Amino acid sequence: MLLILLFASLLGMIILGVPVAIALAGSSAIFILVEGRVPDVVVIHRMINGVDSFPLLAIPFFILAGNLMNAAGITERIFDFAKAIFGWMRGGLGHVNVGASVIFAGMSGAAVADAGGLGAIEIKAMRDANYEPDFAVGITAASSTIGPIIPPSLPMVIYGVVAGASIGQLFAAGFIPGLLMAVSLMVMIAVYARMRGYPIDQPFRLSILGFTFKRAFLSLLTPVIIVGGILSGAFTPTEAAIAACAWALILGLFVYRSLSLKRFLRVSFDTIETTAVVLFIVAAASIFAWILTSNRAPEHFASLILTVSENPIIVLLLINLILLVVGCFMETVAAITILTPVLLPIAIKMGVDPVHFGVIMVLNLMIGLLTPPIGMVLYVLSRVSGVPFERCMRATMPFLVPLFFVLGLVTFIPAVTMWLPTLLYR
Repeated sequence: MLLILLFASLLGMIILGVPVAIALAGSSAIFILVEGRVPDVVVIHRMINGVDSFPLLAIPFFILAGNLMNAAGITERIFDFAKAIFGWMRGGLGHVNVGASVIFAGMSGAAVADAGGLGAIEIKAMRDANYEPDFAVGITAASSTIGPIIPPSLPMVIYGVVAGASIGQLFAAGFIPGLLMAVSLMVMIAVYARMRGYPIDQPFRLSILGFTFKRAFLSLLTPVIIVGGILSGAFTPTEAAIAACAWALILGLFVYRSLSLKRFLRVSFDTIETTAVVLFIVAAASIFAWILTSNRAPEHFASLILTVSENPIIVLLLINLILLVVGCFMETVAAITILTPVLLPIAIKMGVDPVHFGVIMVLNLMIGLLTPPIGMVLYVLSRVSGVPFERCMRATMPFLVPLFFVLGLVTFIPAVTMWLPTLLYR
């Protein structure tokens, strides 16, 4: 009965527009006050324990690295290089959009950073080339979800901390699914280009490719430093985030000289603000998850699902459906922190590796970033493009088809996810 009160108060606060972190902490406090068995100070202690984790230090540094790259003009160099590679294809700027997101994914690890940084450049370029605004916004939104799948990934760090899974293995597990997302989106773009008669944006020239590669070479070393350092054992994912920040600072301040002190301070304050929000959500979700675990909610929920079916395919479909619905209403970090203790034991019972399940969970929640009412990526793109939110939502719907296709492959063909981490770590 008290668990119903917990969820009812959380849902009520979200409907009233209360920020998700306050809603999580508030509903948890109400539960503890009504139950009366646990001292109020436990709420504070559990919240502090939720963020007292060394791997979580990667979050502010990856956020800072992404912000520095946007502020230092690194994203523009990446876009120009991607244009030289893919611009010769019909509907070339759509393919460029996806290719640039794949490259940027190896640097920032966040969908919102991709949408806010590259998104503004990509949408402007596509509008100048007379692409429909709906198509530009739709493909930009869909391609931004690649960022948290290809390493490094902020949601993977959160999941690894909560699930006790290897963050290095999670990073490796996301690489192939991320590339599959890119390929499937490019197939969708090719279909659009043929149907709408999109032109070739620029002919392929080795001279242009060479020039843009030379101009972007140092920027392109960022994912090599991050991923190569982790896989080689030179540093941990947390240390990789610090290395990414140091490299972005070197490029912005000393090599490109595009990062002024004023801009650096603004980037730093933006990073502090974003980090505070993310860690507040993690702390609030930690106390909520602790209440669920201590009241054996995962066991009850597992029993409920297994009464529907014990067929692994049906159970995985139900888990995907739950994650997709939750992703529509809850911020990614909170959803991972709350749902991992509930759903992971069920997945393990079905024979799913925790690393494999991490990719399933993150991919589901990334799709949730493209769906209302939360739809954080859509809000960001609506702001940077000037396209109304409702129109952004409609424009993105067709591009969910290839993402759902990849989700199916990731869920039911474990080798897609587990081949690379097995090769590298086991």
